[in-house]
Amino acid sequence: MARKEEILQDVVIKFAGDSGDGMQLTGSQFTNNTALMGIDLATFPDFPAEIRAPQGTLPGVSGYQLRFSSQPVFTPGDECDVLVAMNAAALKTNLKSLKRGGRIIANTDGFDAKNLRLANYPEGINPLDDDSLASYELIRMDVTKMTREALKEFSLGTKEKDRAKNMFVLGFLYWMYNRDMESTLGFLREKFGRKDEILNSNIKALQAGYNFGDTTETFTTRYKVERARMEPGTYRSIMGNQALSYGLIAASQKSGLPLFLGSYPITPASDILHDLSKYKAFGVKTFQAEDEIAGITSAIGASYGGALAVTTTSGPGIALKGEAMALAVMQEIPLIVCNIQRGGPSTGLPTKTEQSDLMQAYWGRNGECPMPIIAAATPSDCFEVAYESARIAVQHMTPVMLLSDGYIANGAEPWKFPKSEDLPPIEVRFKKGLDEGEERFKPYQRDEKLVRPWAIPGTVGLEHRIGGLEKQDITGNVSYDADNHEHMVKTREAKVEKIADYIPEQRIDSGAEAGKLLVIGWGSTYGAIKSACAELQRNGQTVSHVHIRYVRPFPRNLGDIIARFEQVLVPEINNGQLVRILRDKFLVNAIPYNKIKGVPITKTELVAEIRRHL
Repeated sequence: MARKEEILQDVVIKFAGDSGDGMQLTGSQFTNNTALMGIDLATFPDFPAEIRAPQGTLPGVSGYQLRFSSQPVFTPGDECDVLVAMNAAALKTNLKSLKRGGRIIANTDGFDAKNLRLANYPEGINPLDDDSLASYELIRMDVTKMTREALKEFSLGTKEKDRAKNMFVLGFLYWMYNRDMESTLGFLREKFGRKDEILNSNIKALQAGYNFGDTTETFTTRYKVERARMEPGTYRSIMGNQALSYGLIAASQKSGLPLFLGSYPITPASDILHDLSKYKAFGVKTFQAEDEIAGITSAIGASYGGALAVTTTSGPGIALKGEAMALAVMQEIPLIVCNIQRGGPSTGLPTKTEQSDLMQAYWGRNGECPMPIIAAATPSDCFEVAYESARIAVQHMTPVMLLSDGYIANGAEPWKFPKSEDLPPIEVRFKKGLDEGEERFKPYQRDEKLVRPWAIPGTVGLEHRIGGLEKQDITGNVSYDADNHEHMVKTREAKVEKIADYIPEQRIDSGAEAGKLLVIGWGSTYGAIKSACAELQRNGQTVSHVHIRYVRPFPRNLGDIIARFEQVLVPEINNGQLVRILRDKFLVNAIPYNKIKGVPITKTELVAEIRRHL
């Protein structure tokens, strides 16, 4: 049968089903395949809020949204072109995000009476059979039945065969979007190479899905998205936590310091611990501690001993680590504290994203306890931010807070491999011994950066006192003197503020250097703000975008940029935190735009908000 091919510029697919349906794996495999083809992409994995919600229920729906395009991509898309719904709950949860006229690929087995009841559909109502989906293109596929049929020669039980349903769907989508399956075949061989029956059953299901599309007369059109125009180089698909791990390893290699991670597992930061534990060959040491406090204090000990020390967590863990962070501030030693933010307060929304820990990063410790703060904007940006956090920590002898969030951590995008020679140096200066004419070590004698020396314990002549009690200036002895305390408090603050002299000045991401409206963002709002501003700029609107990486201290010229605009709008996935800091620092009447729903701000809603102010 003759098939036509249609060229598309941009596609958004949402994979949705039960946690056990393998939607995250399906989405990540389609993502990797897309990246290998040189197509630009962005993803948004959407995990269920409950770890083991009952199958078929609305709280148990797991989703993975992927946008791929022949044009530059900055968000995973506001609306979907295609929704893969493995059951009734997946359809009900995600239908609102599907475009009118969009395509629904529905696994009919997931719409039986039990699944409909669990998804809270009224008795006797099946959305596949009434007119409620008339505005969409509905593709019915009994994925469960066809997968079992394809695997009838295997001795696996029914439950084991059903686990391959996601491979059937993936194979069908590879056919629909004119893809080669070799990347997934390679993945399956690597994952199940020693389990022949599981390997072969997954391959057979994948091929069966592809063949279903190829042989069924229902489908007359295949689709193709052309390669995107990207800067030449070697690319791979990378998730935020992966990129952060690689940035830390690169910083370790460039600085010559062994990398130590002291951590306690917590969503969505745990993947950093998992990733770094694989790289012992690079001298990486990982320690899964018994709790959050042990995790950070072990890292403090490693730093005192001369390692590049890191601790990773999310908001609840930051609360527990507060006293130990203050200890590192008092001792003035390098430490990288990675906060992968999630919805709060308390345990809040463990699997949902939020930007609500900025005030905690600024002020969430007792006493006057300043720490530099640096924020990642995208998954691939985590590499550079991790590397820069290490440079600041080591060269300014201070703990640094690195902010990411669940959206960045679990999202993916193409990442161009950096070359080692292109990475800036990270110079480490240990004090080797007493200088000529120096009779006694002065641990708080400072250089032009107000940075004290890094002395490794055991170095002859460099014995000095450590701990959390206030230090006497220069000598480092314990001091309760009032004037000394005020001097040390202001010196520690001045040291952090002086970092502004050693970071890049703020640049305008897009738009004019001055004008009516400036949109200021930080962290994971980058893609939505960039896309919204680009659309408005194309339509002749006077709007500019600044995105802040260095949140404390701010770049030296940020105040000058703000002063050149009539209005300042600050979109955040919180209740208004950066906006308060900007008001305090620059006395600007900044306008907040806040969303606190566990999901990113969309381009569409931000365009409407900006137009309102223009």
